[in-house]
Amino acid sequence: MVTRAKSGISKPKIYYISAFEIEPTNLKEALSNLIWYDAMKLEYNALVLNNTWTLTDPLLCATIVGCEWVFRNKYNVDGSLQRHKARVVAKAFDQQPGFDFNETFSSVIKPTTVRVILSHAITSGWFIYQIDNNNAFLHGHLEENVFMQQPPGFVSFNPAQVYKLNKAIYGLKQVPRSWFQKLSSTIDNMGFSATKSDPSLFTKIKNDIIVLILIYVDDIIIIGSSSAAIASIISSLNKIFCFK
Repeated sequence: MVTRAKSGISKPKIYYISAFEIEPTNLKEALSNLIWYDAMKLEYNALVLNNTWTLTDPLLCATIVGCEWVFRNKYNVDGSLQRHKARVVAKAFDQQPGFDFNETFSSVIKPTTVRVILSHAITSGWFIYQIDNNNAFLHGHLEENVFMQQPPGFVSFNPAQVYKLNKAIYGLKQVPRSWFQKLSSTIDNMGFSATKSDPSLFTKIKNDIIVLILIYVDDIIIIGSSSAAIASIISSLNKIFCFK
């Protein structure tokens, strides 16, 4: 029997993995499992509600990017199962540089920056929050015209048609850059400024209240001297990105 154990000072707690926790290795397995099929429908409906794409006829001169489903179990910090996650991922190797995308960039805070700020926050008694977004990359806007095949298992009545992407989707080479542009512009409008030493660190000082935002791709740490100020910032961000 497959088990998963969490290490710690106390006696490790063992969780038994049921058949439903086994991640599908192919599309056929996922479609035949009701739980994973529901996870696929949840992802597909989220993409539709987000106006991620428009069904259209393919252009003769356009590159048609393929896509696939990726299946992962998400776990809580104590090792228990949180949810089943199915995600549509574009096959980036089909993209042509200079035609399907230009610049690429992924926001990663420097380890030295994290250590220095966390050390100062702890010694100063500041507040530390971490927030995450389930579909962060889907908030980015595409500057290029990108066409993608319909997701396997969710093909419309006309399989010859393709999706013209209105927004970024996981797997595209320009997605991390598009997401960071959207996030950083939102933070800038809230009165923050990016530091010259680390573009993934944003600061705001107002009325002797200091708030810092550290970005590691789609994981965000907010540190500040006022819990109320941080709560207000999270509330403002949540209206746009729906963080948890």
